[in-house]
Amino acid sequence: MTDPVELVGQSLSPATRDAFEDRVDEQAEFLRTALEQGDLDTEGFAIGLELEVYAVDDGGRLTTIPEGVFEACNKELGLHNAELNTDPDPFTADGLDAQAQALAAQWERAQAAARDHGCDLVLDAMWTTPPAEGSVAYLGDTDDHDGTDLPANMRPVPRYWAIDRHCVNLAGGAVPFDVPGATVEFPTILFESLATSIQPHVQIPDATEFPRYHNLGIRTLGPVLALATNSPFLPGDMYDDGVDPETLLDETHHELRIAAFEQSVNHTDPPKVRVPDDLETDTDAVDYVVDDPLLAPFLAEWVEGAEEGFTGEIWEFDHKRGTFWRWLRGVIGGDHVDGIGGRRSIRIEYRPLPTQPSIRDIVGFQALVGGLLRGLVAADHPLGDLDHDAAERSFYAAVENGLDAELAWITADGERTDDSEIIFPEVFEFARRGLAEQGIDDATADRYLGPLEARWDERTTPSQWKIGRARAELDAGASLDEALATMQSEYARLSREHDTFADWL
Repeated sequence: MTDPVELVGQSLSPATRDAFEDRVDEQAEFLRTALEQGDLDTEGFAIGLELEVYAVDDGGRLTTIPEGVFEACNKELGLHNAELNTDPDPFTADGLDAQAQALAAQWERAQAAARDHGCDLVLDAMWTTPPAEGSVAYLGDTDDHDGTDLPANMRPVPRYWAIDRHCVNLAGGAVPFDVPGATVEFPTILFESLATSIQPHVQIPDATEFPRYHNLGIRTLGPVLALATNSPFLPGDMYDDGVDPETLLDETHHELRIAAFEQSVNHTDPPKVRVPDDLETDTDAVDYVVDDPLLAPFLAEWVEGAEEGFTGEIWEFDHKRGTFWRWLRGVIGGDHVDGIGGRRSIRIEYRPLPTQPSIRDIVGFQALVGGLLRGLVAADHPLGDLDHDAAERSFYAAVENGLDAELAWITADGERTDDSEIIFPEVFEFARRGLAEQGIDDATADRYLGPLEARWDERTTPSQWKIGRARAELDAGASLDEALATMQSEYARLSREHDTFADWL
């Protein structure tokens, strides 16, 4: 069966649900055995990365990416989205530089291809200049496919369409989106594509140690996100009529990406997009996926080439893991990495970070995440004793208030603190220690962590810069739409012209 609309119907049928769940159970048992036998262990740590971007036309408006551009990058959820990926490298100085060089080369090729096709790609976390037809019309547009309404501006991938229809059905036919200054309702989940992200991956060589890294990762989410915030504004035409611009600037969240993703798909009980639960054993990483609410199941035989390689052995499990939307999650699978062996592995995907203004900033967060997790474990740091609920509150405080958030931490001396003047120096100290544990020299650490340390020194992140720039335009007499347009245009220009965000400061 290849017709995309028929596949959507099949996905939502009871017969598919039963067959899918049976296969997930069988594949989960296979993975538990693999974990118990050490089959997912490798000889060293590895790192990788995913980067999402969006496209604009020569006037800075959101636009569809022409098909020819995807010779240099990958397709994503919206017709305006693209994704770049790095193959994993050993977590060493050479490996970190290889990640940076590979990502920079991909970015240059993708940008050149986009310009050849009359558009531009932007390293940004949320588009704020609407497409020609307006943001709400674009995100809510649907086409009738033989009685099934499907999102017109979503990539025509059966899996995406099935997730959309399942979520919309669970939401009662319309999906609400409510953030400071804007209350909107959509007939699709495509408003998720307002936002773009980066996802550092850290492969853990000893699967029995995976819960320790995972649980420490949860406790780093707040401070790391606070340094990264970059999506404080929606497109201007999405705000409610009569919204007061000054009030909006005071009340808006620094990371609207989090709300866009959570509210678009959180229609199950319990919700799927959230801070993950702690793991007690490595097999919990399997069990939690099995127990997660089922959404838009697919079967391997529906997808050409699905049964190839190791992931083909666990295809339905891996498909379900693809909707196990936690802000940090474990992933079983992976590729062979020269120097550390193994075609099977377990890795952390660190998912709450917005796309950053430059490639060096993006790789900087890859170094920060990998170094911090490695350093905390190497030092036997007591951060793992932080209460899970406190870590969760810390994360959502960073979502709302960025660097001004009340964060939660336990110091190396075992003291509980919410003092950012103590927290961030420790974050960088142990990130540097982790890089040193991996044999990464000080000069390389300086190159990637230095620009992020400058953000802390200046107490300025991209979201704060955006809010300040919009406020300056409002003070000069601009309307909200005009202020956001000017801010966005200047952001795009500075992103192209500078090696790091720190150079703007």
